[in-house]
Amino acid sequence: MLRGALTAAVTPLRGGGLDEEAFGPYADFLVAGGLDGILALGTTGEGLLFGVDERRRIVELYVAAAAGRFQVAAHCGAQSTRATVELSAHAPEAGADAVAVIAPPYFQLDDRALLEHFTAAAAACDPLPFYVYEFERASGYAVPLPVLFELRERAANLRGMKVSDAPFDRFSRYLIEGLDVFVGPEALIADGLGGGAVGAVSALAAAFPERVVQAVREPSQAASVALGELRAAIERFPRHAALKAVLALKGVPVGPDVRRPLRQLQENEHEELRAWLELS
Repeated sequence: MLRGALTAAVTPLRGGGLDEEAFGPYADFLVAGGLDGILALGTTGEGLLFGVDERRRIVELYVAAAAGRFQVAAHCGAQSTRATVELSAHAPEAGADAVAVIAPPYFQLDDRALLEHFTAAAAACDPLPFYVYEFERASGYAVPLPVLFELRERAANLRGMKVSDAPFDRFSRYLIEGLDVFVGPEALIADGLGGGAVGAVSALAAAFPERVVQAVREPSQAASVALGELRAAIERFPRHAALKAVLALKGVPVGPDVRRPLRQLQENEHEELRAWLELS
């Protein structure tokens, strides 16, 4: 069962493909930061930009790199139900600890279509714990509460949600009794945990694990506000590239590559990021 401080891990890339040699050292860095687990192939992990075969391999690499030291949740959400089911079925075979699925973007599905999509994904990974990944800004629409209530009746392995919506009134509606909820927006960690969330899945923890671990272990408004400020500082740059640059500056052998159409940092951006990191 997932609990505590998790990161939405980055995906190491090099030369247009996966940088398989970087997964181990990156996992070591995350372990040293005290994290309880990762979400592989989420938004920060550039998940929807990879093909099915690449995504399978990434999950396998993270499970091997974790080596039992932290839990690995595999984000298996995809544009089609077919690809989502294929990825969800692979996750338990690869040794993942849980599956998360976002509502498919672009087409705004009605309740029936979305329920059938989630039900198929949950069945494909059963009995592995299944989590709905709610992110209205990324999907283009929010998961309706009636879909979750019906899904709970249909999928015995539904355990909870990762909720990345903000502000808190948009987040709090998903604090449903009986579902384990993880906070996505770092600035809401204290409020979310205070409202019954069981942990956080943080993009910032991909490069600043200690900061997020402390905010989850000892939640306070001050810590959450500070993380919100840290997020704002990182998002002055292309976020995916910035997090990978921070890792490299910290000595983690993660290269600067991101999957297009995301872009790398320009030289002036990299220098500005370096100067900021030295002062922070």
